[in-house]
Amino acid sequence: MAKRVIIIILDSVGIGYAPDARSYGDSGASTLAHTAQSVGGLKIPNMQRMGLGNIEPKEILGCPPSPDPSASYGRMTEINCGKDTTTGHWEMIGCRMESPFATFPNGFPEDFLRKWMKETGVPGYLCNRPISGTVVIKELGEEHLKTGFPIVYTSADSVFQIAAHEERFGLERLYEVCRVTRSLVDELNVGRVIARPFVGTKADDFTRTPRRRDYSMKPPSPNLLTLLSEKGLPFYAIGKIEDIYAKVGVTKAVHTVSNADGMKKLMEAIKEQKNGLIFANLVDFDMLYGHRRDPNGYAKCLEEFDELLGPLLLSLGRDDYLFISADHGLDPTYKGTDHTRERVPLLFYSPSLEAKDLGTRSTFADLGATVAELLGLPPLAFGRSVIE
Repeated sequence: MAKRVIIIILDSVGIGYAPDARSYGDSGASTLAHTAQSVGGLKIPNMQRMGLGNIEPKEILGCPPSPDPSASYGRMTEINCGKDTTTGHWEMIGCRMESPFATFPNGFPEDFLRKWMKETGVPGYLCNRPISGTVVIKELGEEHLKTGFPIVYTSADSVFQIAAHEERFGLERLYEVCRVTRSLVDELNVGRVIARPFVGTKADDFTRTPRRRDYSMKPPSPNLLTLLSEKGLPFYAIGKIEDIYAKVGVTKAVHTVSNADGMKKLMEAIKEQKNGLIFANLVDFDMLYGHRRDPNGYAKCLEEFDELLGPLLLSLGRDDYLFISADHGLDPTYKGTDHTRERVPLLFYSPSLEAKDLGTRSTFADLGATVAELLGLPPLAFGRSVIE
């Protein structure tokens, strides 16, 4: 049988602050350990059996080390600058960033926004500063309904975010404005443009919907995905993976409305695609609980994923290779509302492989390098396979 690789990224599920966390203001952050402590212990038996508790010297309460783990286990250290979705995902496929994307602590330049209004056709905008997405729609949602002006804002990450009401502004119109914006922001070196649709009639009931879309800068090539495409292997993208990688190499893509929906679609993909790469991002950890600093919700989300993981593990054959990892941290017990610079877990499972300790990897690119080896692709520019 042909080999099939499945990657599941648990968006923001870090496993302890990185060696350079101090320079990001994140010393002491530890998403998994602190979430577990805050709820008196996690109930995640499937990941525990795989070896999640064997990775981090600091105990994950409720997830002790397994005496006989079913998967290889380790942790990866990011070397790209930054602590966001794009930098982490790019590094996984072998893209090295020597300098960070631009960030905008004082908002976007006024001369750029004048050009942006002309090109997008919007008559005005609201906000233009770093702010929480849930806070900004409560503060400015009613004014948005009155004026029709989209809400433009950013964060500590390199993002140009546009929030707009699905009915008042229009969902397709929001997507089109974001597509035009993506064509403009390269001059500012912005990593992602994000459409943030919401619904509701007043501040107390404004709610963001799952119809978010990301418009990312195209990753530099060659990379794992371009090599995959050159060999003619299929790449099934689930969740925001298609958006993160700007559709590079994608042969089929499905978006999701929740982690549960993502796992359902992942199981459907496994039935449908018998070789190549299936790559899923599960964003609820980050979007619903991490940024909102909700450790109880974060813990419940981890437990729900673990329950859904059981049937997936049983569905895998000897030529299937599963990776479970993350793209950055987002400690829900930490200060502020931004991502945290952390190492990420790496669980690597196949019924045909003997489990081993993978140790601490020096780059996220070790994941991509391993996938390249499994699928018979040329080696990546950097990264070392965990298969020795």
